[in-house]
Order: sequence, then C-alpha cells, then structure tokens
Amino acid sequence: MAVTLTEAAARHVTRYLGKRGKGVGVRLGVKTTGCSGLAYKLEYVDELAPEDVVFEDHGVKVLVDPKSLAYIDGTQLDFVREGLNEGFKFNNPNERDRCGCGESFRI
Repeated sequence: MAVTLTEAAARHVTRYLGKRGKGVGVRLGVKTTGCSGLAYKLEYVDELAPEDVVFEDHGVKVLVDPKSLAYIDGTQLDFVREGLNEGFKFNNPNERDRCGCGESFRI
C-alpha cells in the first residue's frame, strides 16, 4: 500500500510549504460528490492527525485517512503544466471511470 509523488509534485509542495512558512506535508483523500460519486481532496497540513497513514516520497509527507486509502492506494500525485494551466494530477490505478467535467471519478 502506497501513495507516491513525482519529483515535480514534491518540488511544488516543498516550495509552497516554504512560502507558507509552516506545514508538515499534504493530505490526500476522497469525498463523495459529483457525477461519478467520488472526488479527490488535497490540502496542506500543519499537524498530523492520530489516524493519518503517512507516506513519504522525495522528502515530502503525504497523509491519508484510513477510509480514503482503499480508494487511492497506488495513486501517484503529479504536478503538471498544460498550456496556461497548472495543477495536481492524480494517477490512480483504481479509477474505472471519470465524469465528463473531470471533477469526479468512480472505482
């Protein structure tokens, strides 16, 4: 069981945490929403929660709540630039379908 980051994602997170002046990493999880049922949620974290499952990749901690882990196990978090847009991309091998708007997914 693992959640990983690409070097680009790790650089972006490290840079952002440096600008914030605090933080221990990022929390990745899922929430129920959208056309297909689930959506990713990503937030910067200042403190570990007791229930967090912690992964570390390229020097960055990725925290996952145990309920979300079943849906995102094996996911690689990437940071990409496409034209004028940039953002995180979730490469999840468990995804079976994604809605047309790109906001939600199904396992």
